[in-house]
Amino acid sequence: MAQPMTRTPFQVETGRLVEPVNRDDHVRGPGSAPVTLVEYGDYQCPYCGRAYPVVEALLAERPTVVRLVFRHFPLTDLHPRAEIAAELAEAAGMVGQFWRAHAWLSTHQGQFDAEHLRGLAVEIDPAGGVEREVERRAYSDRIHRDFLSGVRSGVNETPSFFINGVRHDRDYSLAALRQAVDDAARAVRPS
Repeated sequence: MAQPMTRTPFQVETGRLVEPVNRDDHVRGPGSAPVTLVEYGDYQCPYCGRAYPVVEALLAERPTVVRLVFRHFPLTDLHPRAEIAAELAEAAGMVGQFWRAHAWLSTHQGQFDAEHLRGLAVEIDPAGGVEREVERRAYSDRIHRDFLSGVRSGVNETPSFFINGVRHDRDYSLAALRQAVDDAARAVRPS
């Protein structure tokens, strides 16, 4: 007689980062930084677009204190071009240009039509490899893994931030993020 299948429960840990930062993540900043800021974002989300310059300013102000990890969380029901934008960022990463694509996608949200995205792909890789990878959706599994890790961590909106593994539920103004990062750094390295 066949044994019934047992299912591993899909565990959600609200308020905590479930998937630790790993070698597959896109990371900016020193590995020795006492604070890791993980952002779950959607390139077509206007709130993510507003958060981008805030995060950039924070990285500029605290270059040795914070490192950034970006994970994809495309809300395709609301933002139908978010997933293809994430594909482009991932394909750009294949040629060492993830952060360049990330910056463009974060600041050109009104230009996610096929012509502009193709232009970015060709600009990043004139040989056409990025464009081919996007066309075949080569990174859909990777994007899906990021998304599921966000769901398991209780992400339900974008942007969502985690500071040293703890969800940042306050606003993401520069002052609020700076304070949260400074508090986390002090907790790691008490004065």
